Amino acid sequence: MSSAKTPGFTETQGQYLAFIYTYVLLNRQAPAEADFQRFFCVTAPSVHSMIKQLERLGFIRRTPRQARSIELLVPVDQLPRLQPIKTSVAG
Repeated sequence: MSSAKTPGFTETQGQYLAFIYTYVLLNRQAPAEADFQRFFCVTAPSVHSMIKQLERLGFIRRTPRQARSIELLVPVDQLPRLQPIKTSVAG
């Protein structure tokens, strides 16, 4: 990494954070948990668990009982590049 300070998130967490940034940039609103499910090809409980973990670690903030309220708290220059998802389904 080019920055002196290494971000304190895992590769998977970084991809979720990069997805949030990219989604907001393109759609002008935060993603819903269903958007994460579709992009990452994971289950609803997996997404919910990751979102709660990102919030607990201080990488995002959410407003209770408000849909699409995810706010990114990580500086954009610390985010990894969003990688395409590799699936076993032939396209």
